Amino acid sequence: MSGHNSQEDAEADRILMVKKILSAAFYALASFMITVVNKTVLTSYAFPSYQVLGLGQMLATILVLWCSRSMKMVQFPSLDSSVARRIWPLPLIYMGNMATGLGGTKELSLPMFTALRRFSILMTMILERFVLGIKASWPVQASVFAMVGGALLAAADDVTFSWTGYTLVLLNDGFTAANGVYMKKKLDSKELGKYGLMYYNALFMIVPATAIAWCTGDLESSAAYPHWSDMLFLAQFLMSCVMGFVLSYSVMMCTQYNSALTTTIIGCLKNILVTYLGMIIGGDYVYSWLNFVGLNISVLASLGYTYVTFKRKPAPYMLLNDANSKVDTV
Repeated sequence: MSGHNSQEDAEADRILMVKKILSAAFYALASFMITVVNKTVLTSYAFPSYQVLGLGQMLATILVLWCSRSMKMVQFPSLDSSVARRIWPLPLIYMGNMATGLGGTKELSLPMFTALRRFSILMTMILERFVLGIKASWPVQASVFAMVGGALLAAADDVTFSWTGYTLVLLNDGFTAANGVYMKKKLDSKELGKYGLMYYNALFMIVPATAIAWCTGDLESSAAYPHWSDMLFLAQFLMSCVMGFVLSYSVMMCTQYNSALTTTIIGCLKNILVTYLGMIIGGDYVYSWLNFVGLNISVLASLGYTYVTFKRKPAPYMLLNDANSKVDTV
């Protein structure tokens, strides 16, 4: 009997590991694609407003999930007076994360953007310790500090330095860390489910975000943008909007099956491709040896974290949605 149970436990561990790896790979692919598409729209096509692009992503998320629920493809609770209490503070974090992320993408070269995004890993590790009670092991901490050190080295010799860009990206790091940790907490509580969290995040913030875009003149400047008739631009703009939904879904899946820290680091790990492609895409990267060395140290540390995270065999207690488990702390 014990042998049968051991076999079942081993099979459960294998299935869980497959789900963890596939959800992480899905998030990495979605994050990579939306970063490149956003950079093309905002820099190569010089679209005037990252706020309006963010509105398009919110609207796409609302429409896709509303239609899916109408067709009985997904389920999530209907809107009532308790929803705002159950989802808070995720909508505010969601809007801040989207706005600062798109703004940072526009202001900085992709290699520097991706390097500075690694500060979100350190912030996530700290928040996990205080909010979820999860303490990272020494191998994880060492790889995180190496990533941040490489980013600092790259920033020390960034000849395209921009106060606006650096501020937006560091704010985005904070919002990303908070989003991952609080999303993990909400997913573990199972109050709204992943589809409810995605839908109401976008629904609650689309009106305030529209008001901000109108007050700043972004709606007017976007309406006057001369390339709306360019089918290639329009296709990439719509792709960015849809990818906003895909990215949100992939974040939910990765956070559900892994830890918030792993989700954050996987998002930075995919930046290995973005870092090197970014030296070509957008045309705003300026090479210097110190900057290049720093970027590569950060990339290698990302690979090191991935190795120490996924090399070990998951323990039987690693149950899905256990808020107090030590999943992915090695």
